[in-house]
Formats: sequence, structure tokens, C-alpha cells
Amino acid sequence: MTSDPRAERTRAALRRALLDACARRPLAEVGVAALARAAGVGRATFYLHYADLEALAVDACADVVRDAVDALHAWRGRPDPRSAPAALLGFFTDLSPHAALYRALLSPGGGGPLGRVLHRDLRARSLAERELVGAPEAPLVASAVAAAFAGVLADWLHGLVEGTPEETAHKVWRLLVALHAVPWDAPR
Repeated sequence: MTSDPRAERTRAALRRALLDACARRPLAEVGVAALARAAGVGRATFYLHYADLEALAVDACADVVRDAVDALHAWRGRPDPRSAPAALLGFFTDLSPHAALYRALLSPGGGGPLGRVLHRDLRARSLAERELVGAPEAPLVASAVAAAFAGVLADWLHGLVEGTPEETAHKVWRLLVALHAVPWDAPR
């Protein structure tokens, strides 16, 4: 997408309109024409920026992906394996206003359009950080971390994993710390 300020304002208006609409009803019940009107643009303008509502929804939810990736990497030094960092606790707590929209874009197991973006971005960040410190099996662990987090997050949003946001954040954190701590040089 272009970095033209007018185009960015239009996309921002469309994202806000979508989030407002999805706070009142499911994504499947939102129409392009009504959404474009709410954003103050024409239907044709909508299609200049997005292929369909799903593409807009993923763009509107991209912040949740960035927040998740940042929350998982918001610690420095040696992490406390028992307690999730404050950023991860905040991430899980802040999901509720748009949980229905995230559920529509994240299928159980971590798939779906938002799941693919989350997995890609989290894997890239994890891989870069593991390679930076020379950690063993960087590609394998990066893939496992991304898949585990996306899968547990999606399953929690769909009610397949029980727990409050705080409980879930701590459980996810312990799981991810364990993935990083596996002794990869163990004898075969």
C-alpha cells in the first residue's frame, strides 16, 4: 500500500468504521456500502484500498498482531519462567473489546487470515532474536513459538482453552519459556 497521507487517512477511517461496526454486530453482518458511508467514502474508494471486508478486517486487526509480538518480546535479560511480563498480561486483558472480530479472523488452532499474519510476524521476530544470540535450532524454535502462541490464543478466544486473561497469559508464558529451554544439544 502507498504511503500517501490521503490514502492513509482513508484507510484509517475505514478501519475505525469497521471496528465500530464490529463492536455492535459480527463481521459477517457488516456490509461494504454501509461501512464506506460510515467512513465518509464511496464504495469504489473502499475497493481502491481493500479487496474485500476480510482484507480490511485483517488490516484493522494488525495492531493486535504487533501488540502480541511486542508483548512476547517485552523482557530483557533472563525471563522469570513463572510470571508473564506485564506487556503480555496487558495484551490478553486488552483483547476483549474486539474479541468477536478476532474470533472471526482466527480459527481454532491459530489458522485464518489473522492467524497467518500473527504466525508470520511472530516467527520472524523470534527467529531474528534467536539468531542474534546464537541460540540453537533457531528456525525450529521460532516456528514452534509462533504456532504455539497463535494456536493457544485462537483456542482461548474460541473458548477451547479456559482461563482468565491473566491466567492464560501466565500459562502461555510458561509454555513459551519451556520451548526456548529445551536442551537441543541432548544426545540422540
